[in-house]
Amino acid sequence: MEVPVARLLATLAVGVCCGLLFKKLKVPAGYLIGAFAGVAVMSVATGLAWLPSGTRTAVQIVAGAFVGCSLERSDLARMRGFVKPVLLMLASFLVLNLALGFAIWAASPLDLVTSLMCAVPGGINDTPIVAADMGADAPAVTIMQLIRQVLGIGAFPLMIAAFDRLRTAQGHPDPGNRTSASHAKRAKSKQRSAASTVAALGVAVVAGLLGKATGIPGLTFTASILAVLVLKLAFDFAYLPKGVKKCCQLVAGCYLGTLLTAQGLAGLVDLAVPALILVAGYTANCFGAGWLESRLFGYGRKEGMLIASPAGASDMALIIDDLNVKNTDVVIMQVVRAAVVMALFPQVVNLIGHFIGG
Repeated sequence: MEVPVARLLATLAVGVCCGLLFKKLKVPAGYLIGAFAGVAVMSVATGLAWLPSGTRTAVQIVAGAFVGCSLERSDLARMRGFVKPVLLMLASFLVLNLALGFAIWAASPLDLVTSLMCAVPGGINDTPIVAADMGADAPAVTIMQLIRQVLGIGAFPLMIAAFDRLRTAQGHPDPGNRTSASHAKRAKSKQRSAASTVAALGVAVVAGLLGKATGIPGLTFTASILAVLVLKLAFDFAYLPKGVKKCCQLVAGCYLGTLLTAQGLAGLVDLAVPALILVAGYTANCFGAGWLESRLFGYGRKEGMLIASPAGASDMALIIDDLNVKNTDVVIMQVVRAAVVMALFPQVVNLIGHFIGG
């Protein structure tokens, strides 16, 4: 046990130091991005970066608890207005998935099912496992999903913030950026005690582990949200301080950094063209679908682009505040995306692979 403990402490030390540095430099989502960058370099250079396999589950549970604490009854009523924005989001991701998959298939030696699974906007942990069950090249899918994840939590928040500053400087301030009722009412919560924090984390852990035990992708995060939301709405007895959120961001970044290894980095050479296709496609979708969400449904510029971002739902829950976005609609829509994508998109890929082959 001595070696894993030493590696664990070293990984966390590197991640925390880099996360604090990036935050001090005012990098958006600095804790998460800094920890990821530092641990990724450590992992590739030494191969010693390590965190327990349950870390990702823990991060999803805590992130889900934060979302549950942030929601109010008025948010539930607002969900009735999400149908059209959610359908647009899902349609854009499905079209993007198919377009990128066929482009990767045409431009690389990867088979069709592998190419399509590389472009699925699902979970970085779940998608490669599903891909392996479908007979796809799981290592290739893992690398491509890691690229998508890095785009979502690293490059895209920076890009969105820079684009928003540029447009504002050009005389086009963000017309939306709604503040949902949950943020407006948060200060009125009657319970901000240590007991309410323990209660929130306790129900989130129980619900999250039960959700994970079902084997349904994305249910860990969703179950945690629902359990804490019930606690919050029924008893007004759920609260998490910002310090817990910062720790969660740092740990999430460390975990993602451990996924990048020297072997995986070497594999990026063979996946250079598919990676470029993936980056170009998701960037275009972020701007295009984000613009449509803003134009058609009144979301702000940053909100629309975040809705069209390929980041995971739990990651989005951790970074929206750093971009000064106060609308929990974004997170709720990302939760819906995560569940629908993992439930339906692999079946679409299966059908295509069955009829077309390759």
